[in-house]
Amino acid sequence: MNQKKIIKRRLFELILKHSFKGKAIIILGPRQSGKTTLLLEIANAFNKPYIFLNCDEPDIRDILFNATSDKLKAVIGKNSVVIIDEAQRVKNIGLTIKLIVDSIENVQVIASGSSSFELSNEINEPLTGRKYEFRLLPFSTEELINEFGLLKEKRLLENRLIYGMYPDIINSEGQGLEKENLRNLSDSYLYKDIFTFNEIRRPETIFKLIESLALQVCSEVSYNELSRQVEIDKVTVQRYIDLLEKSFVIFRLRSFSRNLRNELKKSTKIYFWDNGIRNAVINDFSVLNLRQDKGKLWENFLVSERIKFNFNKNRWVKSYFWRTIQKQEIDYIEEENGKINAYEFKWNIKSKIKTPSSFQETYGSTVSAVNPENYTEFLTK
Repeated sequence: MNQKKIIKRRLFELILKHSFKGKAIIILGPRQSGKTTLLLEIANAFNKPYIFLNCDEPDIRDILFNATSDKLKAVIGKNSVVIIDEAQRVKNIGLTIKLIVDSIENVQVIASGSSSFELSNEINEPLTGRKYEFRLLPFSTEELINEFGLLKEKRLLENRLIYGMYPDIINSEGQGLEKENLRNLSDSYLYKDIFTFNEIRRPETIFKLIESLALQVCSEVSYNELSRQVEIDKVTVQRYIDLLEKSFVIFRLRSFSRNLRNELKKSTKIYFWDNGIRNAVINDFSVLNLRQDKGKLWENFLVSERIKFNFNKNRWVKSYFWRTIQKQEIDYIEEENGKINAYEFKWNIKSKIKTPSSFQETYGSTVSAVNPENYTEFLTK
């Protein structure tokens, strides 16, 4: 039986740096992205006694629900670190964590949650000013380069575009299990929290919606059009997309607009956090040279990987796309400290790009091309 290799996550050092500062640490991310593994690595790195509370266990949920400070002190005992895994399973978990932070000195709380739509609502108000929040997503290109080397990672680029970067996929490489693992993920794990949400009356509608989004990936979405395709009202479409985003299946990129009258100001594109999940949704694992959507796969990969990179570096960057009424467009824009950087994503390394003159004159920025020859620089620097 193959032993799973522990691949070091970029968040590891960042979380250690923020530990024992008198605040809780919250790690949010999709199911099966490696949160439990990271929690145990962090706990062991402290070289201090710790208690691990798995909230999938009913008795652990009972202990943490509406607990008093005295009860929490008894549970924690002499441990210096409190790990709370799957914290979203406990109602009012934010109040419980707040009690630990406020009433028990020299104890570091680290809580993970697989669905931000529950956990964030439970923690944001009680833990205002009392938490550091991080996102753990599937492996990033930088993490895999650090582990396996640049040459191997570039050779596996097509695999990444088709099968994605979830730990189960990376850890089973060479075993022929990619499709099976992705189908398991896309059919059950990722949507588990959504389906326990009591307002989801027709789970099949979520699957129908996400299939429509997968087919339109990297394109501007129309909620009215999606409403017709999925046969639900526009308000429900927007609510379901919000749930899919908060459970880390998809994310939205909004249009960049500052000065030009002809800029699209309220448009939105949808991306998937992982190419493999997107391909599993439409059941297409064809090789790249047989695909009509390789340009979309390339764009989805680069946008999601760049945003992952920014999260892992703790960079405060705003991300957009840009388009005008005349259909001039730029794939991806970042705004950081008032500086604007623009990028076009080209799978064909011979493709030429030209910065739209209105964009360059208005924002003083030219567009850089990102292609299979130089993409690793874009995702590691």
